[in-house]
Amino acid sequence: MSVPGPSAGEFEWLTFEQAGVVSTAQAVGVLGRGAVRGRIRRNVWRRICRGIILTGNGQLVRDQQLWVAVLAAGPGALLAGNTAATEGGVRGLRTEPIQVLVPPTHKPSMSIPRLPLDMPGVRIYRSGYLPAGHRQVGRPPRTAMARSVVDAAAWSRSPREARFVLAAACQQRRVRPGEVADVVAAMPRLHRRRLIWMTLEDIEGGAQALSEIDFVALCRRYQLPRPDLQERRTDAEGRVRYLDAYWKKWRLHVEIDGAHHMNVRHWAADMLRQNEMWIAGDRILRFPAWLVRADPAAVAAQVRAALGSGGWHGAGSM
Repeated sequence: MSVPGPSAGEFEWLTFEQAGVVSTAQAVGVLGRGAVRGRIRRNVWRRICRGIILTGNGQLVRDQQLWVAVLAAGPGALLAGNTAATEGGVRGLRTEPIQVLVPPTHKPSMSIPRLPLDMPGVRIYRSGYLPAGHRQVGRPPRTAMARSVVDAAAWSRSPREARFVLAAACQQRRVRPGEVADVVAAMPRLHRRRLIWMTLEDIEGGAQALSEIDFVALCRRYQLPRPDLQERRTDAEGRVRYLDAYWKKWRLHVEIDGAHHMNVRHWAADMLRQNEMWIAGDRILRFPAWLVRADPAAVAAQVRAALGSGGWHGAGSM
């Protein structure tokens, strides 16, 4: 929508700020009930659902869908979780349903009215803890990034999805692990609190990708020593490389191969780097990321054997 001109009135600015989506109460308060009914009857405007109007008659675009969700949820509603984090710039998260957080004054049984086909699903969550620092001014208003990431992890469909949300937000530099930890510390009854804490510790320890977080979790589960992550090393040509997981004491390096290793150039470069490490005397194990998830016992057994060959004799030798 174009910016209203100097002579624009209150309602023009309201529709601009809300992407053309208004509540019936907002429209009636400025224009009167008769004018609003007339526009809807003539199909100049479109009724989206009970209490929500589009000041046009086209299909809803994303900005308008977000405003419908917030306005339909009632006063004080905010975009939250995956939706707020995505609006803040985190890539790769689920975009549906639209997640909305409402204050505890809302009725527990509250639900969104029936929505049209061009409107995705909306999921409403209630929270008794929403301080000013967890809110962010926006169009529509949303929770601040750290709170959004915490909620997205807590509301995720699985522990793995929760870890992915945390890794993506931190890896993409949209939030610092310490900022997320501050939110977690203030929410003692948070769902998946322990998982979120452990994942943040892994990220602080150097884990950058979800595959690395999965591998650290595997080491913890099978009582293997914790590796150093993203260990810096200079190759024979003077270029700085980073090792996925490395045990310096036992000279073992584990490489977790993601999808990019299917690329021939990546594969060749990785093979040359691996050869340099072998020449220098390090042991190297390579596992595809899917195997770390699908058969962690087999991966752990090989890592344990390689550590043993390097002189590790169990927990006492850590």
